[in-house]
Amino acid sequence: MRRHVPLLAMTTREQLRAGRLPFRITQLLVGLTLYGVSMAMMVRSTLGLDPWDVFHAGVASRLPLTFGQVTIVTGVLVLLLWWPLRQWPGLGTVANVVVIGLAADAGLSLISPPDALPARVALLLGGIVLNGIAGGLYIGSQLGPGPRDGLMTGFARRTRLSIRLVRTAIEVLVLSVGWLLGGPVGLGTVLYAVSIGPLVQFFLPRLTVSLELPERQPKAAAPSPIPSPSTIA
Repeated sequence: MRRHVPLLAMTTREQLRAGRLPFRITQLLVGLTLYGVSMAMMVRSTLGLDPWDVFHAGVASRLPLTFGQVTIVTGVLVLLLWWPLRQWPGLGTVANVVVIGLAADAGLSLISPPDALPARVALLLGGIVLNGIAGGLYIGSQLGPGPRDGLMTGFARRTRLSIRLVRTAIEVLVLSVGWLLGGPVGLGTVLYAVSIGPLVQFFLPRLTVSLELPERQPKAAAPSPIPSPSTIA
């Protein structure tokens, strides 16, 4: 007997054996690429970034590294924190570290910062919406969470604190450090904070790849469902 699986926290082996792998890998890469482009759009709007990108931009302003390179290095360092939390990365996790940074730098090289305020606002809003679509695509591929998402859920599981509290604490920390380093905080930071949860909640169910897994043995522990965007926003 087989049962339908909407969106589960599968092991790495289960992710790769769950079926429709070529389609899911394609969706993953498209989602990660669009995510990086959306970051570049928000950077070029010069109206403020999400907390992690405030941090990335702040570090990039102090080191001889591009915004995308800082994103990649940060992803690697965050991924190393998974080890003591006993988190296991999937294919999507590793791809997330590399592809988003490369796509962000490519987007920055192609997108020029507009001078007119209406154009900057449009670029910001388009970047936020595209970010929500991209998040739905790469999460919906069911090939593993991004390193920052895994850090959040890992800390929540180990500390038994709520995901909402852990996410808020982490993002306040990286936002504060990024701001102190010179990262841009502004209208975009606020708009992203209030809109990204509802956007991902809207797009994720529509973009999640339907999978079927064999029933597990009765003694095996069933995987915990990935928290819905409404619980982590």
